[in-house]
Amino acid sequence: MQVVAQSWLVLSISGSAFLLGVDGFLGQIPILLFSLIGGVIADRIDRRRVLLGSQYVQMTCAFLLTVLIAFKVVKVWHILGLSFVVGCAQSFGGPAYQALVPMLVEKEDLPNAIALNSIQFNLARVIGPMLGGLALTGLGAAWCFGLNGLSFVAVIVSLLMLTVKFVPRTTGESILTGVKQGIGFVRKQGAMVGLIALAFLMTALAIPVLTFLPVFAKDVFHRGPTTFTILLSCSGAGSVAGALIVAAFGNVRNKGQVALLTLLLLGGGITGFALSKMIVLSCLLLFVSGAAMMGVFSMISSLVQLITANEMRGRVMSVYNVAFRGGMPLGSLATGWLVPRYTAPHVLAVNGLLLIAVGFYFLLVQRRVAAL
Repeated sequence: MQVVAQSWLVLSISGSAFLLGVDGFLGQIPILLFSLIGGVIADRIDRRRVLLGSQYVQMTCAFLLTVLIAFKVVKVWHILGLSFVVGCAQSFGGPAYQALVPMLVEKEDLPNAIALNSIQFNLARVIGPMLGGLALTGLGAAWCFGLNGLSFVAVIVSLLMLTVKFVPRTTGESILTGVKQGIGFVRKQGAMVGLIALAFLMTALAIPVLTFLPVFAKDVFHRGPTTFTILLSCSGAGSVAGALIVAAFGNVRNKGQVALLTLLLLGGGITGFALSKMIVLSCLLLFVSGAAMMGVFSMISSLVQLITANEMRGRVMSVYNVAFRGGMPLGSLATGWLVPRYTAPHVLAVNGLLLIAVGFYFLLVQRRVAAL
């Protein structure tokens, strides 16, 4: 919800698509800078404590933005600065969270737990903007930030109720050594390198569609926040459908091949949406893209978790987090730089075509992922 209000607020205050990309960049670049360190810490400290600290920082930032907007003193640099702080908190909380979840179930239930976790995480990433668009239209930006701040209370209470604790192995190794061990593990697993590359390329090329929906609503369809909300709602509905499909099939065989075929669908949906001039067709293509995005993200995340040992999970998931979340700032920054020069439809259409090319490459040339 905060991302939606933040995107519209930055565009409204500055009128700059480039600053919209900068905001996405500053919110995600800490993932590239600090996630590997966060992964080492997640393997050396109680993961629940690391995650709690991350939630406290993010909650404080949400409430601070609420106050700034309510008193009408918010500036673009306030938003950009707080985006960076939130990104820093997530760079430590992300690996701890992803490493903690598999500890909550028995080993035989791990595939279903990972699938459920992937569904809820990615579903929230798309349904949140849908709810944020409704709140932005009906209540205003301050409510989006305030409700986000309140939502952390439920998260913090849930974490405090957990009884499972991670007791790390005592080690005198440096953080740098821990980082190298995580990267080394990834390099030894042949298919893991492909999964990491896919995570980066997917987010770098697909997530800008959500980031730049305000530009389509305002500059392509020449309408306001209501159209923005409709577009977000269609993407959110698609993600719900995608989640239900993933849940219905459960622990499917040939996850790698299914994920790559779904990636082709995602690329086609994004290209079609970018070139569409009709709102109804655009909404339909956003629905398809949302469903495909959910399916790809869920299956790739499940494959990474399934081939990772628990004692290495924090470090390996931090490498995955760098790729998965690191693609977002670079994709947002590059798209924000290109949109004023070539227009949003042309840039995002190329993004979709590149996703199709990536899918065919891993299906036909580098087949280690397809074989999983």
